Amino acid sequence: MRTPHEWLPDTRIVVSRDQVSTTLSGETIILQMRDGTYYGLDAVGTRIWSLIQQPMTLADISATVESEYDVDGPRAMTDLITLVGELFERGLIEIRAA
Repeated sequence: MRTPHEWLPDTRIVVSRDQVSTTLSGETIILQMRDGTYYGLDAVGTRIWSLIQQPMTLADISATVESEYDVDGPRAMTDLITLVGELFERGLIEIRAA
């Protein structure tokens, strides 16, 4: 398994099958089915969550965030890797082969 410091732009991720989620008032609520813990995502996290309903590379996600929000490329990727690392540690996303 990759840890957050090993995430590469071509890493392809997708939401885990072990969760259910819904969006309310622009924020996403996620229930991790294995441990029954709830997690919340803000508006940008919600946009990323919507993108990874199908497998997508970090580079493509970062490019989308960069184009839709007022953020430069390096900052978008850094923040994305932080979020992805947290989601991965909680079992909310999976890494997929290209």
